[in-house]
Amino acid sequence: MSGTTPDSQAAGTIPRRLFYYNAGFLRQPHLRRMLALAGHELHLGLPGPQDGVVVWGRSPFARRGEAVAARYKVPLVRVEDAFLRSVRPGRLGDAPLGLLIDRLGVHFDSATPSTLERILSTHPLDDSNLLTRARDGIARIRALDLSKYNLHLDTTPLPAPGYVLVVDQTAGDASIRHSGASAARFTEMLATAQAEHPNARIVIKTHPETQLGLRRGHFSAADQTDRISLLTTPVSPWALLQGAIAVYTVSSQLGFEAILAGHRPRTFGQPFYAGWGLTLDAFPVDRRRRKLTKTQLFAAAMILAPTWVDPCRNQLCSFEEAVDQLEAETRAFREDRFGHVACGMRVWKRSRLQAVFGRHKPLIFQNNADRAISTARAKRRGLLVWAGKAPDNLPQDLPTWRVEDGFLRSRGLGAELVPPLSLVTDDLGIYYDPTRESRLERLIQTPLPPDGQRRAEKLVAGLIAARLSKYNLAGNLPVLPDGPRVLVPGQVEDDASIRLGAGPICTNMALLQAARSAYPTATLIYKPHPDVEAGLRPGAIADIDLRGLADVIAHHGDPIQLIEACDTVVTMTSLLGFEALLRGRRVVCLGAPFYAGWGLTQDIGPIPARRKHAPDGHPLPRPSLMALAHAALIAYPRYYDPISRKPCPPETVLHRLATATDAPTGLALRLLAKVQGRFATYARFWR
Repeated sequence: MSGTTPDSQAAGTIPRRLFYYNAGFLRQPHLRRMLALAGHELHLGLPGPQDGVVVWGRSPFARRGEAVAARYKVPLVRVEDAFLRSVRPGRLGDAPLGLLIDRLGVHFDSATPSTLERILSTHPLDDSNLLTRARDGIARIRALDLSKYNLHLDTTPLPAPGYVLVVDQTAGDASIRHSGASAARFTEMLATAQAEHPNARIVIKTHPETQLGLRRGHFSAADQTDRISLLTTPVSPWALLQGAIAVYTVSSQLGFEAILAGHRPRTFGQPFYAGWGLTLDAFPVDRRRRKLTKTQLFAAAMILAPTWVDPCRNQLCSFEEAVDQLEAETRAFREDRFGHVACGMRVWKRSRLQAVFGRHKPLIFQNNADRAISTARAKRRGLLVWAGKAPDNLPQDLPTWRVEDGFLRSRGLGAELVPPLSLVTDDLGIYYDPTRESRLERLIQTPLPPDGQRRAEKLVAGLIAARLSKYNLAGNLPVLPDGPRVLVPGQVEDDASIRLGAGPICTNMALLQAARSAYPTATLIYKPHPDVEAGLRPGAIADIDLRGLADVIAHHGDPIQLIEACDTVVTMTSLLGFEALLRGRRVVCLGAPFYAGWGLTQDIGPIPARRKHAPDGHPLPRPSLMALAHAALIAYPRYYDPISRKPCPPETVLHRLATATDAPTGLALRLLAKVQGRFATYARFWR
């Protein structure tokens, strides 16, 4: 069997050594890498008896490889993109996330059964775990608005519902010819759609590559009439299918998605999804007689047949992990495609901000907020503002996001100029400011998305197993006496989370006094904040002043070991409270951090009423711990992989931090951090 993912069900053994004669395999290192991960070595030259030949689908250049394979009587392997590919078409340079590696044929060629067709014909497709994954997968790609290509935005206007959808494809595409069709079928399809729906509007959906001007379609503006309109803008396939009363296609993948959306599309070719009782076929494939459900079809096409690759970790992955990656890349495209103007950003952090937010259009940095706003208006860009530097009255006429470090940040302190692996963007407020609603608050109150519970549980379990925290600093665990133990994390006293969310108790000394009063007989463990211990931020308390309050002072203590060693955490607004919640500890909040007020903590501080009651006064449903974790660690932040330099899901950052494979901090930044520490007293000049 081919060296593919555990989900793959390739038919027959695919040789390890594959010889190629298409220049695309030479020009595209990512394609060679994907095949190597699947267990295949690519070579130039002539194959031996134990070797094979690889070609790209049914491309015109495949004939060279076909001739060599026939002459030397070795297996011929065809490779094609999987059905979730990338943000943009490959002609614009985006690499695929998955491949169909097939010794039998190719999925769109109805003349010969492919591996996918064999799976659909013979695999039991009755495993409950597989079908659950498929149902979750369908729901998830619909909720995330993902398709093969993902150039569409949810702001693009759609036709009024009630139309018949006719799907165009690119002229001359191999998937048309090899599905038993021709250009004439498109004319026949349009005529049939009009005849079968004489009173309905017809919407012709052009192909994404046609919309980009890369390839010609079969329909043009000349085909438009009072009844027929040509849709040439990138729109969500799922939203488009929702408004359709019928779907007509030759062999487009949109027909497959129409099945997943609940349609029974009319096919005028012989695509892989036709013939299983889910379509109305003008030209049936006689050998396909089995009746399948859409869940079984999806399980075969998306889970069993493809080889999926994680481009960040450079390894084979599951369908779900491929969706995680595509979700991260698509989010970055949708939020950043028009570009941003950034202000309030420290100079040392700008390279990382450019990498995260400037992937599609470089950021324009401005030091002055008024100048940034005028530039954003003039260039029709969004505005990124570092949350702590945001002016009081941000403009309402510009898309604006406040930016801050995420909760799974780095190995090292921001104050020591270690760049972040995660950043949060908030279009409402910012998570540490309880005086106004934040996007994180809304996410916490949003029902978990499809597969969200499983994903959050797995991520949290991974964080716990890897003993990860926000900064992941090496530390020690002091000797602790037996009995009840209370951890009191110190904070930076001029931090915005203290100024905005701490309430009456807003200093480390007052926090300790309150904790001692509440727990007079417990062992009180005080952990100074690492920025304070480094001498970079205010909030230090001399050890002599801690006598009678703290039983143990955990200088440079490991935060995770301390949480695990304690029963309770008492905090103002520290993120350690959230990390303790994830590890099952009791958390007492004297302020109003983002994780307080949801019924998961003991709240003594000034919790906003909106976290407890709806505007009409009715109590709000209480989110679960996993809902909180999903919002804070998955839905709210954006993650960046410094090795592949791609947007990535949190699971990739977890892997980087757990294996210490994140990029090291540059020498210049380390030296600057040391100078900064020497002159911490004068921080007002460089912060």
